[in-house]
Amino acid sequence: MFRTALRNVFAHKARLLMTACAVMLGITFVTGSLVYGDSLHRAATDKATDGYARIAVNVAPNADPANGGRPADLGARTATDLAELPGVAAAAGRVNGFAAVAGRDGKPLGNGTDALGGNFAPAADGKDPAYRFSKGSGPTGHDTVALDEATAAKGGYRVGDTVRVGTNKGAASYRLSGIFRTDGSKLPDGGSLTLFADATAQKLFLKPGRYTNIEITAAPGTDVTQLLGSVQSALPKDTSAVTGAQLARLKANLATSSSDTMSQILLGFAAVALFVATFLISNTFTMLVARRTRELALMRAVGASREQVRRILLTESLLVGAMASVAGLAVGTGVAALLQSLFKSADTPAAPLVLTPTTVIVSILVGTLLPMVSAWIPIRRAMAIPPVAALSAAEYTAPARPGSLRTGLGSALVLTGTVTVVYGALTTGEDARSVIALGAALALTEAICLIPLLSRPVAALFRPLLTRLAPVHGDLAVRNTVRDPRRTGATAAALAIAVTLASGLSVLGASATQYLERATTHALSADYVVKSLGGQRMTPTTTAPLKKLVGATYSPLNQSTGYRLGGSESVLTGVDPATIGKLLRYDVVDGSLDSLAQGQIAVADFKAERAGWHVGQTLPVERQNGRHGSVTIGAIYQADEQSDLTPSITAPDSLVARYDSAPSTHAVLVATDGGPSRAALAGVTHALGDNPTLSVLDRTEIRAEGSHGIGNQLNVFYALLSMALVIAALGIANTLAMSVLERRKELGTLRALGLDRAGVTRMIRLEALLLGALGASIGTVMGVFLGWALGRTLQANVVGYELVLPWGRLALTVLIALTGALLASLWPARRAARVDIAAATAAQ
Repeated sequence: MFRTALRNVFAHKARLLMTACAVMLGITFVTGSLVYGDSLHRAATDKATDGYARIAVNVAPNADPANGGRPADLGARTATDLAELPGVAAAAGRVNGFAAVAGRDGKPLGNGTDALGGNFAPAADGKDPAYRFSKGSGPTGHDTVALDEATAAKGGYRVGDTVRVGTNKGAASYRLSGIFRTDGSKLPDGGSLTLFADATAQKLFLKPGRYTNIEITAAPGTDVTQLLGSVQSALPKDTSAVTGAQLARLKANLATSSSDTMSQILLGFAAVALFVATFLISNTFTMLVARRTRELALMRAVGASREQVRRILLTESLLVGAMASVAGLAVGTGVAALLQSLFKSADTPAAPLVLTPTTVIVSILVGTLLPMVSAWIPIRRAMAIPPVAALSAAEYTAPARPGSLRTGLGSALVLTGTVTVVYGALTTGEDARSVIALGAALALTEAICLIPLLSRPVAALFRPLLTRLAPVHGDLAVRNTVRDPRRTGATAAALAIAVTLASGLSVLGASATQYLERATTHALSADYVVKSLGGQRMTPTTTAPLKKLVGATYSPLNQSTGYRLGGSESVLTGVDPATIGKLLRYDVVDGSLDSLAQGQIAVADFKAERAGWHVGQTLPVERQNGRHGSVTIGAIYQADEQSDLTPSITAPDSLVARYDSAPSTHAVLVATDGGPSRAALAGVTHALGDNPTLSVLDRTEIRAEGSHGIGNQLNVFYALLSMALVIAALGIANTLAMSVLERRKELGTLRALGLDRAGVTRMIRLEALLLGALGASIGTVMGVFLGWALGRTLQANVVGYELVLPWGRLALTVLIALTGALLASLWPARRAARVDIAAATAAQ
């Protein structure tokens, strides 16, 4: 049986080629996802743990409740005491902060999110073991800095050049004293690291004589566990110590969370690709078995049992799957390397590819078993054909019957799934999305089963258009398409799945983008918004120079956390009562915004509704640092809970200063005399000291910033879905190719009656377009429906979210599907046009 199966595989290798390609593409996606995920995991782990081997013990302060939950710092005396402990070779106090380096054009170098600053802490030999200088030396004066090699190369800086560096305390120019290399854990990929002299770093990032943490290096032969005990016994209150190995494990777990998420997303799309591939595989074996009924019946007639014939066919599918899996494993490894280059960014560390035994086993097993499972139903159906009937039949087909049990059950489940989705969409409970997911699974699965039944009415709908384009060829294309509804439905179903996902993502993405753009700028009356590069913490002193800007009106948004207001956890945002009304649009529904000048607060409507507050109510205030008092609500205003600018609680700066001496400035709103212009933008930038850590954004940039992330994610998802579209196109090509083989006599007869080669080609291409239109139309309808349902679940918590139908993107998806179908028809159409008339008409 194995030899027979192997001979059959090579005898029908052209027919099985598309099946092998579908399996190979699916396994390519699975292998690529696993290899890329493992490589990303390894890279993140290596990057996060690089450098901790030289640290025996790390000492850091605990979170300080009196400081809003932010970590405290350590005194220089602690570092001195720890350095004197037995077994300690050195105790280096570290200072960490945010420092952006300006290029020669004034713009920050590298990834702003990872623009870091630190201190040069030399030991007795004048060297800092954390940094290895390739040029120059470490900074020792208050006007010198050192840069990492990558940043210095980007800026074209050399030792002795003047470099402008910005921090939360402002910007200043320094002389470059040296260029260094360092551990991966200290310098994120794409980021920058600027070293200051010890005293300068303390002044910029903390306070004189204070450190962020202390790195202890052990003397040779010292037991790290015993050293940890000695260090812990000498630590001051609210300070903790861990070994370098423990800290490395913690950092590795934190660093790999994002890579694990990316791996899960890729595997999800790989599952979609494999699901689409099952339709192609099942369809191929259905057509192959139908073409081989005489052969299979002859085997039965000479003594082979049903079980033996079934085993032969299953062995064929196993051989095809095994060969395709090996090919997919090799190609998938290459795809993982391609993914590394495509998705490489400042946040993605580079690493060699990691091919684990688990990846090899999973890829081979999935690729081998998938064809067997997909071919089981066609093979089982073929085994039900009696040998005598099979020998007398040229071809066996089993078109879907409207009154069949499958159709009735499928219709019931589609109706049930649709009702479930609608119920979930109209429900605002926490389980609404789970209900929609269940309903969508039912509706989508059974809709796919019903596509054979839908093929006739959809083909009738497109028939007038096709016959208008080509009267004879269009009519033949429609007739050939509906000749076998089950085959047509299986082919179109693969395309419908990919289009459903693409359309649903388009609807959700367009709706979310419009909402974010409106939510971001609806309440903004200011001309510019000043933000810290990378979302780093600003202080009121950062933007104090704006006072000197002539004709400008501004107000910081000073966020202060750790409050219990009337028993409710709250965040207060301090503003300038005299100017905030000109910079932010407050839609007051009760009270007056003028109450801010009287020391009262204004509360967003969603916050007031949840807490049961009203205008005129006096609330007790208590902060984590123990300070307490009371405050009165002077106004309630409409606000979007997801807005990045409109606060949930607006308070006068004087009130916030009473409870928090160092609030974090989230943003600064600025309105200039005469409105936005290049001159106004330059004036604001110059007034802020040409600080590379600060971004001055206009309304357009603020709007783009809010929706940029969604657009990037959608582009990645569309790229991943393209694999499913490719597999669906292969299914169309396979169906048409098999159809050409089955219709050789018919095609020869048409040629003999006067249909030229161009006419045959046009007929096959119209069939492909009809298949594409069937899958694209059903997929678009289902995608819009599911996008609407999921969007409805957001409306309860996201004020202002509305359904947006991106007609352009939906039309583009349909156009891509039709183009893919047309391209898939090129080879089958060419084969059909070359059918030999004499040989075809002479065939029995």
